[in-house]
Amino acid sequence: MKKRTLTFAKDIISFCISLPKNQEVGLIKNQLFRSGTSVGANYRAACRARSKKEFIAKLGIVEEEADETLYWLELLKVLIPKIAEKIQTLEKECDELLSIVISSIKTARKNLSKSNP
Repeated sequence: MKKRTLTFAKDIISFCISLPKNQEVGLIKNQLFRSGTSVGANYRAACRARSKKEFIAKLGIVEEEADETLYWLELLKVLIPKIAEKIQTLEKECDELLSIVISSIKTARKNLSKSNP
């Protein structure tokens, strides 16, 4: 998962670099760049959590950042329809990462409740 989120961040950066250079897109691009690269950074932080509760909380941040990334990708698809095909690949990977993280959160919560009856 660390490698996968790192590749995702690299792909987000490459995509952002390819976007048109105007003020409107620039604002969205900055947000996408931040949230898209944050997915991996926060996942790594979750892996270094000192407790199960901290792990769950940090994975919650990963979930939020991935969901925000999807929002910016959707917005760009509406604003620049000709790049929709490029965006689909990023959306698919982000959706998959989000599903994995949500599943991990559910499992971690279940395991936490088992260890703290």
